Amino acid sequence: MTSPFSDSLPDPGSAIDSTALDPLIEDVEKEFSMMVVKARQAIRRRAASIHPELQPLGYKVLSILAREQARQQIILAEELQVDKATMSRMIKWLEAKELVTRVPDPNDGRAMLVSITNTARAGVIASSAASRQLLRNRLISWEPEEIKRFTDLLARLNANDQPQHGK
Repeated sequence: MTSPFSDSLPDPGSAIDSTALDPLIEDVEKEFSMMVVKARQAIRRRAASIHPELQPLGYKVLSILAREQARQQIILAEELQVDKATMSRMIKWLEAKELVTRVPDPNDGRAMLVSITNTARAGVIASSAASRQLLRNRLISWEPEEIKRFTDLLARLNANDQPQHGK
């Protein structure tokens, strides 16, 4: 799956008046920039709610492990697009803080399986619930049709970078 923020350029399809489109795109970029900053701040707060020294990368690891079964460190590194050494250091730190455990992978003796501890899982669940409530509070005044339309537009943007012909 590609990102709506990738460098690939979709087929322009029908000609669009750039003088009308450019200011709109600039407004979208401005709003996305603000959203990214706020998302990073939210991840830092969520991480701190689990452990005061937890870094955003560690929070992301815990979030994956809270949703999934035990994972190999290499898989976590690939999912989060960090190098193996960075992931290894993060897992060691998380283990020292008793937020994860590691055991040898029974299917691959060279690999370690990482699992989230019950305490860390409870923290991730609580921070997710708080985040969901915040989103609910922000959207409560919207009409259900607006929320559905917003969801559909986000899904369309996140789907891929291919142009949507005929829509």
